[in-house]
Amino acid sequence: MKKVKLVWFVMLSCCMFWAGSVQASDNVKIEAEGLVDKAATVISSFAADPDLEWFRKNIGNAKAVLIIPQNLKGAFVVGGAGGSGVLLARDSSTGEWSYPAFYTLGAISVGLQAGAESSEVVMMVMSERGMESMLTSSFKIGADVTMAAGPVGVGAKAKTADIFSYARAKGAFAGVSLDGAVVKPANKRNNAFYGSEVSPADILIRKSVQNPKADPLRVAVKSVASQ
Repeated sequence: MKKVKLVWFVMLSCCMFWAGSVQASDNVKIEAEGLVDKAATVISSFAADPDLEWFRKNIGNAKAVLIIPQNLKGAFVVGGAGGSGVLLARDSSTGEWSYPAFYTLGAISVGLQAGAESSEVVMMVMSERGMESMLTSSFKIGADVTMAAGPVGVGAKAKTADIFSYARAKGAFAGVSLDGAVVKPANKRNNAFYGSEVSPADILIRKSVQNPKADPLRVAVKSVASQ
């Protein structure tokens, strides 16, 4: 009798664990889909800003674009950590943009120069080194790749850097310091969004997975790059 009870207890525990795992995976998937929707809104909003002429003219030359649409309240301060975003890579042969891979941005010490508490961030990956770094398990800005604030204003000219970053806080663009920030793939979101275990290279380079939920984002990025 005790053995029967023990078997039932084990079976019940396994069912509860399985149900909890499924629910957690569903939550991550919903979270990922929401992030993709927000990214489409952010990239379109940035492209419509009259001060971002250089951004519009050069995004079509970028290797990839990382969009971090999360409300980063309290994140870009000393001792804080960044947010979550999606990266789309451009095929140099066709000009087509990939489906998104999910990433996180975190740091020991990050600060918006304007002192804002929240920010939307878009990063343009301009060099092969920058793109190769995106395919690694993690990299540190300032140590593994160089970053410069993206040019703002009519007639603005860019400096040389692996990545250019734009940060908009409270409707205004501000200089952003991201030295020391760590960028890494968000593997759980990638797996949940595509329904299988995938790497950033599978998504961005091999293009072995797709999700139509990201089509509006891809269209938005392509539209900006075609301007």
